[in-house]
Amino acid sequence: MTLQELQTQVQQTRRDILRMVHAVNSGHPGGSLGCAEFFAALYGKVMTYSKDFSMDGKGEDLFFLSNGHISPVFYSTLARSGFFPVSELATFRKLDSRLQGHPTTHEGLPGIRIASGSLGQGLSVALGAAQAKKLNNDDKLVYTLHGDGELQEGQVWEAFMYAAGKKVDNVIATIDYNGRQIDGDTDVVMPLGDLKAKLEAFGWIVLEEENGNDLEKVIAVLEQAKTLTGNGKPVSILLHTEMGNGVDFMMGSHSWHGKAPNDEQLTSALEQNPETELTDY
Repeated sequence: MTLQELQTQVQQTRRDILRMVHAVNSGHPGGSLGCAEFFAALYGKVMTYSKDFSMDGKGEDLFFLSNGHISPVFYSTLARSGFFPVSELATFRKLDSRLQGHPTTHEGLPGIRIASGSLGQGLSVALGAAQAKKLNNDDKLVYTLHGDGELQEGQVWEAFMYAAGKKVDNVIATIDYNGRQIDGDTDVVMPLGDLKAKLEAFGWIVLEEENGNDLEKVIAVLEQAKTLTGNGKPVSILLHTEMGNGVDFMMGSHSWHGKAPNDEQLTSALEQNPETELTDY
């Protein structure tokens, strides 16, 4: 996809996110909006994958969403990338829908590889997949996404240690470093300190992008990360994003972590993100 096509995808994804959570008055718009550029870059430019979905994923790059509550951005991206009909986005969080609030594998939704309602588990699963690729002589990569608040889970740090200790160098773990979580700023709830230094001390290669909502920069850092794989160390990206990006009244606060906009707020948010040629579902 061209840069303009990716920019269009980002804008349409924002509309999808807002309309999905508004329709059922539930969901997590803040982190979803903040990661729209990351998902567009990953699925539209960086990863090699098949739309003919297989859980084996042989010969293709794999993605694992660890912070599953930002499912709206994931569902929109998968639908807009051709994994399932865009019209299905209208079933988000409804009874008998495959698009549950947190992704689940038993719903059989193409593109979903793990159930990620419980935080802290995505990297562990991804490392198993990455090691399986090595055993199968599969040279493709495994990508993950994590919330910064999620790093308060101990299992994440066990996985960080394991990845470096076992030289799992075909994994790229991106951390959505927006500085906010459900109860407030991460620096207040549980400070992460010098995260880059901590990960490097664990034996990881660490890249940092200060503007994780600049699409070109997101593409560049992901492409750079790819060049650093295969060198005996896992690779991490600290991607600084803005929660609620693209909607002025959602930015600058943690309050939209898990709250849906009302009718008036939805109208304002959609005016800031006009409909594209991709059209609404």
